[in-house]
Amino acid sequence: MDFDMWIRALKAARASADVSQEQLASLVKWSPSTVAAIETGRRRPTREFAIAADEVLGTGGLLAELLEAADRERSPSWFATWRSYESQAARLRAFEPCLIPGLLQTEEYARAIISAGGLNSPEKVDELVSVRMERQQLLTRDDPPELVAILDESALRRPVGGPAVLDSQLGHLLELARLPHVRLHVIPNDVGAHVGLASGFILADLPGDEQVLYLETAARGQVVDDPDALRLIRRKWDSLLGEALSERASLDLITKLKVTP
Repeated sequence: MDFDMWIRALKAARASADVSQEQLASLVKWSPSTVAAIETGRRRPTREFAIAADEVLGTGGLLAELLEAADRERSPSWFATWRSYESQAARLRAFEPCLIPGLLQTEEYARAIISAGGLNSPEKVDELVSVRMERQQLLTRDDPPELVAILDESALRRPVGGPAVLDSQLGHLLELARLPHVRLHVIPNDVGAHVGLASGFILADLPGDEQVLYLETAARGQVVDDPDALRLIRRKWDSLLGEALSERASLDLITKLKVTP
């Protein structure tokens, strides 16, 4: 199922409930312009929007189910599972040893990574970049999760996409750091070896004190809830945070590395 079909389902549900687009916006407490953008395909609906629309239109969860089905078609099953957890999280702790984490990437930076090596067709690159950008909407929704990200200084210096793309990416990090729910820390290069050099991860704190972990390998990602793995990653996180600069010092370093004002 594609998103055109989802939009048609939303419009049909509105018509059945005799609710105008403006009334729907008021009922779900989203701006009319955002609802209009969703219904014209200019903005992808979020899970939160689908759930709210289901509730006010009396569709019994149909819109949320259809949206999840569309996400599964666009992404591997393991990643669709992670996106569901990610959208529910109250706090996300992310670490990447070589790159800027996906939730913090600009579109140009993400495109450079996804297109590297020519392993994906241009159409697939466009689709994967779109999915990555859509994920980032959770940082600007009404009830965003707290995001704490630890970056390695080498990632801030690697010219992914070229110097101009990297410079724009560094500026984007500084903009995101102004959000009250986003904290950035940098592990400086002079630390040398640390426990995170082998791979990155995202640790999600879910409602009810549940935790789940996302790990990426060279071939695919894994969603993990094994208690032993979670304990190990929590220990790694504490060690990495201990090696990292303070939030203020981290932002000072990013500012220093940025070329343009």
